[in-house]
Amino acid sequence: MTAPTALHSLPLFPLGSVLFPQGLLSLRVFEVRYLDMIRKCERTGAPFGVVALQAGSEVRKAGAAAEQLHAVGTLARIVQLQQPQPGLLHLQCEGTQRFRMQEHRQLPHGLWVADVQMLPADAAVPIPGHLLATAQALAQVLMQLHARSTDADHARLPSAEQMGDCGWVANRWTELLPMPVSIKQQLMALDSPLVRLELVADVLERSGIGHAQGPAPGSPSAGH
Repeated sequence: MTAPTALHSLPLFPLGSVLFPQGLLSLRVFEVRYLDMIRKCERTGAPFGVVALQAGSEVRKAGAAAEQLHAVGTLARIVQLQQPQPGLLHLQCEGTQRFRMQEHRQLPHGLWVADVQMLPADAAVPIPGHLLATAQALAQVLMQLHARSTDADHARLPSAEQMGDCGWVANRWTELLPMPVSIKQQLMALDSPLVRLELVADVLERSGIGHAQGPAPGSPSAGH
């Protein structure tokens, strides 16, 4: 079955972070506008869209600036859902496909929905020789995180195919590095996975991580 090229009234989850395809995201959901949406998506198997905030807060607060959303986001599918107490959901999501919003609107109870056009998946581009150190450094970081972590975000080790792919390596580094959200958003929205990896490699070289093992970056969760 061919994947849809457009989705209408896709429910959105604005965050102060960027979700990448094949990236993992842990969420604590407690706002009413998201609780019903998440339960419906879990029940029907439908995705929701994760978009980064340009302005405003993840959690609605009196007097806060209006929420403004970046135009390019990523579909998220629910991998695991738990309800530790009434009015609170813990979920694990995985990014799938990028999209560009054509128009978006906020419903009376605060939920954002959008009509979106799906963007092509990254082409599989082998990592060129001058960028191999970037992949090798990432492999070391992921091994460290896997060895010391008990959370699901780092429970899986990458395959050789993933570690040899420009887009996958660039995306995982961008998730881990302490870059501003605006920079991560720009990298995620790039069409060329090779250009994305080259830009990440520049950041790594300036930080001293690209050719030598640095401390393993962290991976924050989000709460709503």
